[in-house]
Amino acid sequence: MARYQVKPQPILDPVVGVPSLVPHPWSPIPGPPSLVPHPWFPMADDITFNRTLDLKPGVVDNVAPGVRRILVDNPSPFTFKGTLSYIIGRGKVAILDPGPVDERHIAALLDAVRGETVTHIVITHTHRDHSPAAAAIKAATGAITIGEGPHRPARPLFIGETKRLDAGGDTDFVPDRRIAHGEVISGDGWALEAIATPGHTANHMAFALRGTDVLFSGDHVMGWSTSIVAPPDGAMSDYMASLQRLAARPETVYLAGHGDVIRNAPDFVARYIAHRRGREASILHRLGKGEADIPDLVRAIYIGLDPRLAGAAGLSTLAHLEDLVARGLVVTDGAPSIAGRYRLP
Repeated sequence: MARYQVKPQPILDPVVGVPSLVPHPWSPIPGPPSLVPHPWFPMADDITFNRTLDLKPGVVDNVAPGVRRILVDNPSPFTFKGTLSYIIGRGKVAILDPGPVDERHIAALLDAVRGETVTHIVITHTHRDHSPAAAAIKAATGAITIGEGPHRPARPLFIGETKRLDAGGDTDFVPDRRIAHGEVISGDGWALEAIATPGHTANHMAFALRGTDVLFSGDHVMGWSTSIVAPPDGAMSDYMASLQRLAARPETVYLAGHGDVIRNAPDFVARYIAHRRGREASILHRLGKGEADIPDLVRAIYIGLDPRLAGAAGLSTLAHLEDLVARGLVVTDGAPSIAGRYRLP
């Protein structure tokens, strides 16, 4: 066996035997497996985020060959500077993620394609900052809408559970054409390959621009922050599997739903994976000290958290706990819940 070492995280204390609890280790280094004096876990500071975006809302920006982008004026702690809509191709084009129902943004999109034909409206996922404007763009252009399917939870609701973040879901959107993993949307001089990436939402899709190094990553991978995975809207097991799917792909440039261009995308995805495994390991480490509820875990793990994101951090922790319980690494009484208490087996 090998022991494993990653970047230090100062809030964690040394503990013996953590690798035996964590079945997703990182870089093996020589040494005895029985004693690990410094089980450090990577966190957000292991990812070099780009929290600048030099783009004003409504301005058309040629972000890549054959790709234009327009920023929605909807900044928030969850959307960064705002949602990005993309126009793919010239002459006969696709609009990817037309955004929320925002009259100024819809007008900016339609003005940007004046004299062109919009043939496709492509949706990465059905959150209200990404898909609702599809109806207005379709009405104005006659384009068909394409997506994985309607909004839905990643799993059935438990008894007494409510759709906590589903207020953010666009339950009105139903695509004209449902697309599955591996299918290709073809236009005039461009083609998009659909890549199923559930996790942030159950119906999340990424799209690779064929013949280029560009992939539209939606909210699955973003350069300004990690993505929120909040049950029952999303599922951590799905999210991690989708990250592994992207890690196996060759594209080097990601155009995300929020934030600037991601360069050297394979390395960035690897850091995303390590970050999530580090979060998981930190949960296991805290539970190694005794039973805890989700507020206990959030206080131990999310140091310096923006208070506006506390609810999202709790749901993200729940997503990890659902996955850990399913894998038999953590136990709780009944189904995992935001109010539950958790312990090691």
